[in-house]
Amino acid sequence: MSPTASQGARRALRQTLLAWALLAPALVLLTTFTLYPALTTLWQSVMSTPTSQQSAHFVGARHYAQMLTDPVFRQVMRNNVLYALVSIPASIALALLMALLVNARFPGRALARMAYFTPTVLPLVAAANIWLFFYTPGYGLLDQFMHLLGLPGRNWLGEPATALWAVTAVAVWKQAGFFMIFYLAALQNIPQHLIDAARIEGASAWQVFRRVTLPLIGPTTLFILINAVIGAFSLVDSLFVLTNGGPDNASNLLLYYIYQNAFQYWDTGYAAALTVVLIAILGLASWLQFASMGRRTHYQ
Repeated sequence: MSPTASQGARRALRQTLLAWALLAPALVLLTTFTLYPALTTLWQSVMSTPTSQQSAHFVGARHYAQMLTDPVFRQVMRNNVLYALVSIPASIALALLMALLVNARFPGRALARMAYFTPTVLPLVAAANIWLFFYTPGYGLLDQFMHLLGLPGRNWLGEPATALWAVTAVAVWKQAGFFMIFYLAALQNIPQHLIDAARIEGASAWQVFRRVTLPLIGPTTLFILINAVIGAFSLVDSLFVLTNGGPDNASNLLLYYIYQNAFQYWDTGYAAALTVVLIAILGLASWLQFASMGRRTHYQ
C-alpha cells in the first residue's frame, strides 16, 4: 500500500471513530431509555404477572385476548377516541386563531402573547387544581356564573355526561398556548412579498389566508398535529387531580388505565400489553399523517 493510500485509510478510520464517538452519548441514552424499555415492555406483555408464590411465565397473547372481553378497556378506548376527536382540532384551531391575533400589530401585543402562553408554563397538576376550583359544585366559578343566569349548578366532574368534556376543556386550554408559539413562528417566516402580491391581485383577507398563509404553514401544522395526537393519548396528570378516571370510568383514558393496572391493580403483564397497544396506535397515527400529508405539506 502506498504512503498516500495508507494516510487516506488512517484519515478515514479517524473520521469514523470520531463520528461514533460523537454518536455514542445519544446512542447510549436512546438504548437505555427508549429501546431497552420498549423491548422489555414487549416481552412483559407476553408474560404473566409475577407474584410472591409464582414467577412470571410465558402466556403468549393471553393479555391481548383479554382486551377483547374487557369492558373497561372498550370504554377507555371510546373515551380516548372522543377526547382526541374534540381536543385535537379544538386546540389546533384555537392556537392558530391566537397566533393570528398576536401576529398583528396592536398596543399591548407582548402582554397578549404572554397571557396566551402562560397556561403552557404552568405545571399540569397546578393547572388542574385551578380548574378544580372552577368546577367545584356550589361555589365554583362556573356554578356561580350559571346562578347569575338563573340556571341550576352542576357537578361537572362528578357526572358521567360532563366529566370527560370538563377534562377536555382543561387540556385544550393548556395545549393551545404551546401550539400557538409554533404557529406564530411560522407566520413570521412567511415572506411578506407573497402576501402583498396576492393583495395586489385583488385577493380578499380570507383568500390570502386560505391560499397563501395556510399552505405555507403546512409543515408546522403537520408537526403540531403529530404532537397533538401524541398528547391526546398520553394525558394522565390532570386525571389524578380532577376525576381519577371517574365517575364509573366516564373520563378514564388509555394511559391512566395503564397506570391503574400497573400500579394500583399490580397487573404488570396486562399493563405492558396495553402499553404495546398504545405505542402501536401512536405509531400508526404518525405513519398515516406522514403518508397522507407529508408530501403535500412539503410540496414534494
